[in-house]
Amino acid sequence: MNIPVSILELALVTQESTAGDTLQKTKTLAQAAERLGYHRFWLAEHHNMPHVASSATVVLIGYIASQTQTIRVGSGGIMLPNHSPLIIAEQFGTLATLYPQRIDLGLGRAPGTDTVTAQAIRKDFFEQAQQFPANVSAVQQYFSTDNTGSPVRAFPAEGTQVPIWILGSSMESAALAAAYGLPYAFAGHFAPKQMFQAFEFYQNHFEPSEFLEQPKTMACVNVIAAPTKEEAQLLATTLYQMFWNLVRNQRQPLQPPMANFDALMNDVERYHVNQMTACSFIGDKETLVKEIKSFIEYTNINELMITSPVYDPEKKIQSLEITKEVMDEINAS
Repeated sequence: MNIPVSILELALVTQESTAGDTLQKTKTLAQAAERLGYHRFWLAEHHNMPHVASSATVVLIGYIASQTQTIRVGSGGIMLPNHSPLIIAEQFGTLATLYPQRIDLGLGRAPGTDTVTAQAIRKDFFEQAQQFPANVSAVQQYFSTDNTGSPVRAFPAEGTQVPIWILGSSMESAALAAAYGLPYAFAGHFAPKQMFQAFEFYQNHFEPSEFLEQPKTMACVNVIAAPTKEEAQLLATTLYQMFWNLVRNQRQPLQPPMANFDALMNDVERYHVNQMTACSFIGDKETLVKEIKSFIEYTNINELMITSPVYDPEKKIQSLEITKEVMDEINAS
């Protein structure tokens, strides 16, 4: 089976840059991904994070779609409890009308922020989080041509057939995706602990639907590639610093690579950083071919999505180039 490779871009603001710089880099990255043959380019919803430029996710998806021609563009994901299902259907129906057959809607249950900000976004966020399955059904209904007789309709969403993915990092999300017969994407790039169990549960309990006949899984993982193992490991210290700052609750822009970074962490911090980055593939082409091929065979996934928090934009595109060569070689074999 050919395994497509896609990109989740977190639109992280680097040290000594601005949100405006980051959005332009995101456009350039999407254009490079399209040129290289990546399948999807997804953006994530986060709030109250001064160094993440994707808070207005739908707006950014529209911008990236307008600056590319063929690559699928979507959400990885939209945090549905933050929004009305009607509004999401209208927004993504509009995107699908403007960019036919190119828009994906990945839906998640988490707030994409802290609890105080979640309450600022929507006072009843926690109640809506409990209604996540019902709200997914509501979005599906708004997209359906069967909704033409309803007193509330989503224009121009009806009949646009925007693919819906269930996103998650737990068994609960796997159960929902399986029961609804929807494709399932796991957030292994920051919470890999239950990935294998979740995929196994989803595949064993999948119920075919009008949207999908067979289980369809995608794993999102960290991949940092370079011409040598040593350079890749150095570039990866940006990734480790990102999670280290998260563990310490210190919000900082994306930091440049740092030699001997590991020595700065204490044992507790190192444990948590290692837990969050356990599903990361770092190295040269030869190393990545072996490790990613083994991962695909073990998980039996249908698609691989990568995130690559590399500080230097040129090094980041180089990492994407090498990763695409890795996947081409794996698929050829």
